[in-house]
Amino acid sequence: MSRKQQLLRQHRRNKRLAVLTGLVVLLALGIFVQWWLPLLLLPLLWVAHEAWFADHLFYSPGEDYQYEQPPVCAAHPVKLVDGVVKVQSPLQLNGDETLVLQLRLKSRWLGRFLDPAVILNSDDCQVFERGVAGLRYLNLTGLATSLAAGQLRLRGQYCRLPAEGQLWVVSGSDLRQKRVMVIAPHADDAELAAFGLYSQAQEAWIVTLTAGEIEAEHYQQMGLEKAEAARLKGRLRAWDSIAVPRWAGVPESRCVQLGYFCLQLPAMQAAADQPIASREAQLDDTRLFRQFNTMALPGDLNGAPTWNNLLADLRELLLTARPQVLVMPHPTLDPHPDHICAQAAVLEALQGLAWQPETLLGYANHLHDNDRWPMGDSGAGVALPPQMEAVPGWAPYSLTLDLSTQRDKAMALGMMHDLQPRPPFKRRVRRLLQRWLAGRRASVYGENEFFRKAVRRHELFWRRDL
Repeated sequence: MSRKQQLLRQHRRNKRLAVLTGLVVLLALGIFVQWWLPLLLLPLLWVAHEAWFADHLFYSPGEDYQYEQPPVCAAHPVKLVDGVVKVQSPLQLNGDETLVLQLRLKSRWLGRFLDPAVILNSDDCQVFERGVAGLRYLNLTGLATSLAAGQLRLRGQYCRLPAEGQLWVVSGSDLRQKRVMVIAPHADDAELAAFGLYSQAQEAWIVTLTAGEIEAEHYQQMGLEKAEAARLKGRLRAWDSIAVPRWAGVPESRCVQLGYFCLQLPAMQAAADQPIASREAQLDDTRLFRQFNTMALPGDLNGAPTWNNLLADLRELLLTARPQVLVMPHPTLDPHPDHICAQAAVLEALQGLAWQPETLLGYANHLHDNDRWPMGDSGAGVALPPQMEAVPGWAPYSLTLDLSTQRDKAMALGMMHDLQPRPPFKRRVRRLLQRWLAGRRASVYGENEFFRKAVRRHELFWRRDL
């Protein structure tokens, strides 16, 4: 069981205990006070829960985020003077640095019901947990000019800012000038994490590992049987993985769908030479989902969904593309089982290979501890995520996306079939209550939560140079 599954199980257990306690209290009120009180309070309590207490937050907002200062990072003490950031040591910027500001934030009382945020120059708004009280890390990438000129102004919204902080300046070359390969466990992972990067790269390759065929209830509603719906969904997502990157100028010859089966990578890894069939599509051959590829791969010979075939496919692609920058899920931040195995497969495929990349970039499309991160609205900046245990060796690397690129990214996500169905009714009601009572805004680009999470001022990665 993954850490996120353990946290979710604990969260649900605590919620059941809270509901049971609440019902006992309401019953007591009905018996000993007034019979109509439970009938009045029950819907009000449900509305309050949906508006203010429905977030999956598996840590205390009063905890510090745990980040170690990377070796490539220069730290500068700063002071906030009337909200203006004043760097207290000489600062020289080339323009391609990633800038992170460490601050200790403290929520005001209203910040327990409305999302606390830091407003940067009235141009950006980076949001944090309700009740925040600890070290947090603002992303200042893209604000180097106003920072160097002493004109960067911060304002706390529903939170207090400290008088002092620390600026991290992470130097590094612009990776958009190099050959980039994005490893996507599923169709849409590359777009969610790295559309801005790969759309501007000198040369880009998109390699999608699985067809993402399971959980095809949307297609079952069309009258298809479960296996038939899963195969249709897999074919559609396979098409998406090849076709959507064309929107960013990536030729189909550099987009590859490996066709392995969703949530089966851990079982494949555990028995490297054993074929692991799809959970729902009644398939044990990957070639149905490879039909749109333009290049032949070792796994095409028998279509067997094995770990050894996956490694052979990856080695062939790495030797063909010779990427200088390899983009894949972060080894610890992203808890999705397929994402963990995707990263492990790439590292295993690289062992002893004649070609080695210069740089690894990690991304996190899911988190262990906070299902809402990045918090805030579409178009806002992306602060560093919650990290409760420091992970050495990785430095933050951020790109700034202009409004035109953000819109192109939103359109790419809109083309992804898996992000098109409407959210469940309960989730739509929850969002409506949160909009009315908690001040949260829906994304203008689409109903799926990933439009809010991914279409942002920044794309954030973690970098390790080899």
